[in-house]
Amino acid sequence: MTTSPEATSPEELLPSTRRALLHRIAVAQSEGRAPSLVAAVARDGELVWTGSRTSVDGHGPDEHVQYRIGSITKTFTAVLVLRLRDEGLLDLADPLEKHLPGTAAGTVTIAELLAHTGGLAAETPGEWWERSPASLRPTLADVLGEQPFRHPVGRRHHYSNPGYTLLGSLVEAVRGVPWEEALRTEILEPLGLTRTSVQPQQPHAGGWAVHPYADVLLPEPSEDLGLMAPAGQLWSTTRDLAVFASFLAVGDERVLSADSVREMRTPAAPTVPGDWEASYGFGMQVVRGGGFTLAGHSGSLPGFVAGLWLCEEQGLVAVALANCTSGVPVVTLAAELLATVAEAEPRMPEPWRPLTEVDPALLELTGPWFWGTQAVVLRLAADGGVELGPAAEGGRRSRFRSNSDGTWTGLDGYYAGEPLRAVRRADGSVSHLDLGSFVFTREPYPADGPVPGGVDPGGWRGIPRG
Repeated sequence: MTTSPEATSPEELLPSTRRALLHRIAVAQSEGRAPSLVAAVARDGELVWTGSRTSVDGHGPDEHVQYRIGSITKTFTAVLVLRLRDEGLLDLADPLEKHLPGTAAGTVTIAELLAHTGGLAAETPGEWWERSPASLRPTLADVLGEQPFRHPVGRRHHYSNPGYTLLGSLVEAVRGVPWEEALRTEILEPLGLTRTSVQPQQPHAGGWAVHPYADVLLPEPSEDLGLMAPAGQLWSTTRDLAVFASFLAVGDERVLSADSVREMRTPAAPTVPGDWEASYGFGMQVVRGGGFTLAGHSGSLPGFVAGLWLCEEQGLVAVALANCTSGVPVVTLAAELLATVAEAEPRMPEPWRPLTEVDPALLELTGPWFWGTQAVVLRLAADGGVELGPAAEGGRRSRFRSNSDGTWTGLDGYYAGEPLRAVRRADGSVSHLDLGSFVFTREPYPADGPVPGGVDPGGWRGIPRG
């Protein structure tokens, strides 16, 4: 059976959904008093809606106008670091000193820098780095200062701009080219992000401060961040960011695999005290709310605020950008835009289709198994892997990928990373499943089964009456 092109391309949003999206950004621009605001939603890698509101009649920005995106830059830097890991040039468990010697933070691991758990200060010493010349911080010693640590290493999540400056310098040291060049050749060009750049390119928005108690504006400076560039330098558009976020949802072998972008979206830091629904992966914020898991990043620099979220299960991406220092909660706005589409037009599931071929030996393993007295079910997945979960509600559930030696490895849940294998008797029949030393048998505690500790020889019985 073949699928028509119309069935595989994203459907145009309903007029009611489009109006709801436009109304939401109109309210945000008006109440937030933003000189301009642009937003976009993509589904399955394709733009399905763009919108803007502006204070200047007849000059509404579109999806190709650049805004400064601040700390969303960190996600780009994290991709560059994960590429180095995937090429075998470093390990995330390596201390920074191994690849970038001579800093005051050399004992911190690369993973800790990516997840903001290295204990480093949030900002640089001295003047407000976002509004002062990069010449004030010509070296990493100037970025870190004499006392770079604020917390014990690895104990808590503490957002650190200097930490991502170190990661940018790490990329340069290992790759042997400037961070900007690595960014261009390894991410921007392969993904076709032609409107994402280190310096602004026309057409671009200007950054403004809006007086908190009067409807008047003040231009904000636009400093080159120098060494701090990997933490917040970039300019981009809603179209480019939608493409980038779509890549972060599914991967692209030219840049980073699906497994590696999934790793970026996996919580790697302790949850924020008081907010157990929020965490941080590798260069990505991860939140849970409204029935959805979102991954993305926020960004701000004087004159600009930015928000980007993706929802893998819905195939949705939402981006919101504004050219004001504060006032518009674009991070919340982007999440609301995504939720608007997900709730009004939930993703259509793929049609069920039977497998084209199946290994009889694998099919034999499907069905009920017992871990002690707990019933579980093994199901064959369409990709050749298997799923193991409880026969009833509750209990542990995991997916497993197939390995070339006939075993499987857990992908998620309690059994993530754990080995699953079918143990066969001398005659080739299946004796039991072994899952990280747990034994699963076809019956609960069979008398002749390989149950650790053995089975009482008296077998199953009722309670004797006295």
